[in-house]
Amino acid sequence: KHVLMIRKIIIGIGLNGLALYLVTYFLDDVTVSGGFFLFAVGGIILGILNTLIKPIIKTLAIPLIFLTGGLILIVINTGLLWLTKEVIDIIAIPNLSIEIPTFIDYLIAGLLFGVINWVEHLIIHNK
Repeated sequence: KHVLMIRKIIIGIGLNGLALYLVTYFLDDVTVSGGFFLFAVGGIILGILNTLIKPIIKTLAIPLIFLTGGLILIVINTGLLWLTKEVIDIIAIPNLSIEIPTFIDYLIAGLLFGVINWVEHLIIHNK
């Protein structure tokens, strides 16, 4: 049972790190430093935020989710990405940073994270 839980956590961190990498790959204006370590730290931070904060925000946003046909989830993911960047800045690990220059870049990144989170949910929770 513990092995399965650890496996889910590692997969979640990996997929969140992959999502962060894909954002930097597809969005030319998004720049990072720290390489693999940044994606690992970002994956951990995103995993924590997705586990602790996202369910609360989604619960509070249920009326907006219905009114917008789920599009508000992109905004929620955008906010979580912004929080991830802020946490990375706060922990101030040398040579570890992510820069997302515009709100549009954040929104596109939020959309990408939504797709990756959906895939993660299919992989992890349907086994």
